[in-house]
Amino acid sequence: MSIRGSAGEPLPVVFKSLQRLEVEFRRSELSLVVAGPGTGKSLFALFLAMAAEIPVLYFSADSSSATQVSRATAMITGNDVKGIKNALTDGDFSVYQSALGARWWVRFCFSARPTRTEIEVHLLCYLEVYGCTPHLLVVDNITNVDNGAVGDAEAYTFGLEELCEYLSEMARETAAHVLGLHHVTGEHSDGLKPIPLSGVKGKVHRVPSLILTIHKEVDGMGGRILNVSDVKNREGFEDSSGATFISLRLNRSNLRLEEVDEETPGMFVGQ
Repeated sequence: MSIRGSAGEPLPVVFKSLQRLEVEFRRSELSLVVAGPGTGKSLFALFLAMAAEIPVLYFSADSSSATQVSRATAMITGNDVKGIKNALTDGDFSVYQSALGARWWVRFCFSARPTRTEIEVHLLCYLEVYGCTPHLLVVDNITNVDNGAVGDAEAYTFGLEELCEYLSEMARETAAHVLGLHHVTGEHSDGLKPIPLSGVKGKVHRVPSLILTIHKEVDGMGGRILNVSDVKNREGFEDSSGATFISLRLNRSNLRLEEVDEETPGMFVGQ
């Protein structure tokens, strides 16, 4: 019991429908959220970070500071993200500063190509300033981490798996839940159908304790549903086909994710 410490402690529940699938983001563990470009994996990770209200260190290599500040402010306040971004670019952001200041425990790094040393320095700085390590550490995306030169496809795959081992070790050492965002193989890049475990790019299946894939539904009027599949889960239910999923509606105004069905997960029926 004394050795365990906070390891295995679940983060606060943000999505009740995922909890019904026995999905929990546990401290000292590594998870991956995998989706095609533009599907919404960054929105999913950011909303989790904002809604959980816990110490967070977010490495945003894939999105700029203007984008993330606007998105985070919209999620926190419920205000329209376009108006927030206009206020930010116009230099009249004072009305939102107190809302962001209240989330002082959330810190971002916007390096486009962070090295492992840079990640560790930011972790040590977080510990020095706040007296604790973050409960959630997001790496968006893991392919943006500077992992050295890559010679061929085999070396690329080996490098990704070794990076996942490094991030898993980081989770153990810091008692953080490390959430990595990652891409899919080419045939799943449009994000319109459920993505199985085999659709994870680089086949980095072995190390993470939890892997979620996301595909989308677009209604033609600008609305979007994010369907989240639990394709690997050491602690509970999993469906490696991706056919079992829960659905989250994206509010396009404030970018909050709203539960579509609070009773049962959806099932995809192939044609």
